[in-house]
Amino acid sequence: MTHPGGREPAAPIPNAPAPSGFESPAVVDGGLPVFHERLKDELTFPLAWGTSPIRDFPAWREAARATVERHLLQPPDDTPFAPEIADEQRAEGYRRRILLFNVTRLSRVRALMLVPDGEGPHPAVLLLHDHGSRFDIGKEKLVRPWYDRARLSSARAWADRCFGGRFVGDELARRGWAVLAVDAPGWGDRSGLTYESQQALAANLFNLGSSPAGLMAREDQRTAAFLASLPEVDGERVAALGFSMGAYRAWQTAALSDHVRAAVAASWMTGLKEMMVPGDNALRGQSAYFMLHPGLARHLDLPDVASIAAPEPLYLTGGSDDPLFTAAAVEKAYRRLRAVWRSQHAEDRLHTEIRPGLGHVFAPAAQDDAFAWLDAWAGRP
Repeated sequence: MTHPGGREPAAPIPNAPAPSGFESPAVVDGGLPVFHERLKDELTFPLAWGTSPIRDFPAWREAARATVERHLLQPPDDTPFAPEIADEQRAEGYRRRILLFNVTRLSRVRALMLVPDGEGPHPAVLLLHDHGSRFDIGKEKLVRPWYDRARLSSARAWADRCFGGRFVGDELARRGWAVLAVDAPGWGDRSGLTYESQQALAANLFNLGSSPAGLMAREDQRTAAFLASLPEVDGERVAALGFSMGAYRAWQTAALSDHVRAAVAASWMTGLKEMMVPGDNALRGQSAYFMLHPGLARHLDLPDVASIAAPEPLYLTGGSDDPLFTAAAVEKAYRRLRAVWRSQHAEDRLHTEIRPGLGHVFAPAAQDDAFAWLDAWAGRP
């Protein structure tokens, strides 16, 4: 139809406000609300160290940890662990053990433990597995499964993909570390999760007054306490280590547990605002539910949560070519962390690095450097 003036009307501007000014659309790239930038501007992280009015660092740590605890949506748990050894076998330099224990009041789980030969108690590492959208294995991503051929095949493929063919737990055991690994809900022995069902699990847990991230955080905290309680373990020398989502879990557990005295986190550190941009993997939802505590961002950024671990030793490593975390975003988070450790005169206890040419992996050279750092921390030759 021709415009009364003899010209065709101009094409409408896509997504332009109607003359009355109402919003349309409301959801844009990657499921973001159209007003996401304004919401991000409202996130000032008022409880962050240096921003918070609390100037005494121990008092700040207590307040910040209590805030995170409230957002876990999981009450503290003192259920007796009631451990049971279900299997033990010899390996070269260490013993392989299957343990059963009550990780919370809700769940009794099967765990893998490696105990070095020689007189203990030994320094120990809590191994925290990644997400990877691979659910048939969890703890087996880090400890070689000697008891299941199908899982061994999957685990070898995962070790080849992420760890240069190594089983990180077995490497540490050969170096004299006791290690413990447990499945998060939905992985390995605790199967039943698929990529598509993560959203339903999250919704159901929210309806039940819980959350995937909060449940996992509480379990990791409890597992650290269990590891520190074992007679073979030196409870003063317990560390946490993880890759990808496991790295998130490692620094989070260091922040929430007094039993974890050091942590190694490979390939998971950034700021929240740097994640909430079009194209970021977190916008797909699904895996994000395991690293999302509803409402916490109104108080603390992700590096602020990790800072609760200060001034304890923390080792952070990542790759310059990691498609999930840009080097610029990682470095910005590192600067925030360095400022916290510096404020406590503990700069030598924080290691931050971005390795050139590496993607989303924990390569053997990076492992060797991290293991040497752990050995030095534990006072091992």
